[in-house]
Amino acid sequence: MNDLPRISCVILCHNYGRYLDRAISSCLEQEPGRYVLHEVIVIDDGSTDETVEVCRRYEDRVRVIRRETKGFGPSLTDAFRLSSGDWVAPLDADDWFHASKLRTCADAITDGRLFLEHWEHVVDADGRPFLAEPHPGGNTSTLLVHREAALSLLPVTNEIFFHALREAGHGYALRVPLVYYRLHPLSMTDRHNRGVSQLYRAEVSAALARRLRTLTADPPSWTARRDLHRMSQHFRALGAGHLVEAQVQLGRRRTCLRPLITMLIDTACSRRSFAPWVRAMSSALTGRPQVAISSDQERRS
Repeated sequence: MNDLPRISCVILCHNYGRYLDRAISSCLEQEPGRYVLHEVIVIDDGSTDETVEVCRRYEDRVRVIRRETKGFGPSLTDAFRLSSGDWVAPLDADDWFHASKLRTCADAITDGRLFLEHWEHVVDADGRPFLAEPHPGGNTSTLLVHREAALSLLPVTNEIFFHALREAGHGYALRVPLVYYRLHPLSMTDRHNRGVSQLYRAEVSAALARRLRTLTADPPSWTARRDLHRMSQHFRALGAGHLVEAQVQLGRRRTCLRPLITMLIDTACSRRSFAPWVRAMSSALTGRPQVAISSDQERRS
């Protein structure tokens, strides 16, 4: 047992009490495998709904950390600072794990891997299928992250920070859906207002680029100074691309020139494919967003 990876499941909750029971039970009812369920933690970020009552039903099996509202970034940061397993499986409280999540991910853990991601089932507010086919992951509930490696990236504002481990060559993607990702009107991500999601992603990518540049002064064990420079430029380019998309969605194509230039230079410096830049340029020239805008978004604009 001492050789098996210890996994901490950490649920992030702010006023998601109506969904929390299912999230907690999905962690506690995981299929056995080559891992140890080290702990299940709920970080209650100042909820004012039934979250406290739901947590009370699991008080003998779950550790609850209740505090004043700090926001998503600090909650995700604390998921790694306050847990003690070898690996952390973060879970948004409105989502829930497939019963084989930990078993399947544990089987994919090998030397050198520090970041695992998998696909997701997208469901509606009532848990019914929203998309007919599984969807690629990358968001909070689709990850399993090596805790010690993640600590060097803290504090974080978004799970995208941990994608740096993948970019450093320590990631692995499982093309199997192991979580149910819930879409509903109270989701944290604003999908109804033009440009909001893309502007947020631009800010996160830029913040990660700055963090990676800071790490070059004392590189963590999982990467080297030269690679940190290139990753920083890569995420700077990604941020510029998100900014271009946001401006196109907002009908401000004239403001796209500067981020397009930034994206071009950083893409060249990071030695990545120019295909994303070409798509961003085409979007700016034609005024057609790369991300489809739904009829609901059109009505709200």
